Amino acid sequence: MITTVTLNAAIDKTYYLPSFPLGKVSRVQHFHAAPGGKGINVAKVISQLGVPVTATGFVGGMNGEIIRQQLTQMGIAHDFVSVEGESRICLNILDEANGTSTELLEPGPTVNDAALQEMEEKIRSLASQSKIVCFSGSLPAGVPKDFYVNLVTIAKEAGAYVILDASGDALRLGLEAKPDMIKPNEEEVAGLLGIEVADEAALQKAVETLLQKYQMDRITVSLGGAGSLAAIKESCYRVTTPKVKVVNTVGCGDSFVAGMAVSLAKGLSLEEGLAVASAAGTSNAMTDQAGQIDPEVFEQLRHQVQITRV
Repeated sequence: MITTVTLNAAIDKTYYLPSFPLGKVSRVQHFHAAPGGKGINVAKVISQLGVPVTATGFVGGMNGEIIRQQLTQMGIAHDFVSVEGESRICLNILDEANGTSTELLEPGPTVNDAALQEMEEKIRSLASQSKIVCFSGSLPAGVPKDFYVNLVTIAKEAGAYVILDASGDALRLGLEAKPDMIKPNEEEVAGLLGIEVADEAALQKAVETLLQKYQMDRITVSLGGAGSLAAIKESCYRVTTPKVKVVNTVGCGDSFVAGMAVSLAKGLSLEEGLAVASAAGTSNAMTDQAGQIDPEVFEQLRHQVQITRV
């Protein structure tokens, strides 16, 4: 089993508008709402790839109940910790005229100490039953900046392989627990080392430095439409993805993490895993929903991903 952790779960609502003029009334003719937050997006794609997954995290209020109900309807197992207040709603406004995406993200509920302790016990239990545990996304109010240190440590002690996909202080502090894999972008890599990354050669060197410094198994760096860079032990790989018509970029990174988690659960090689993860991320970009892939498109893309050892 794979467990995904979303400490700031959400209902993701996407509005599709012919245009989105500021300061004027826009009437939405078409929209989509689904349970979201980065870890839940990961869970949705893992499920679509046919691997058992359980989603956990904090949820609150009626929005939290909707998240639970919709995951059940999707056939995704879940085991959340309930908190006071309302889980957030995150809006993504797609302007079809110019192809832009505007996101409005609510802060979410405030988590108390009792819920933090319950979450630690929840992770201890789920990690003991899981091969992979994915921690994804931001920390809601009330959660200490170093909380991922506790959770990553607990999951690793339970024997799980840990993926941490966070940013800012949550990532920087979380690295102290030495997760097995992280998925930063170029700016985050530079920030973690306090350096400037001028080109891919410098990025490769920086990634290798991070890998050794924190004794991780692997690091994958998203390069957007240009693909990704991956390092494992003393090997580095450049991944190039096929050019596609991009509809929506929200959830692409989460889909990549899902593909990597699935490949690890199945024991695939790094090269095979990068192909699976890249195809999942690219397939998500071709849909209008976060955490959604087309299985047929995914299979086609998987064979078109180019991986070169550098």
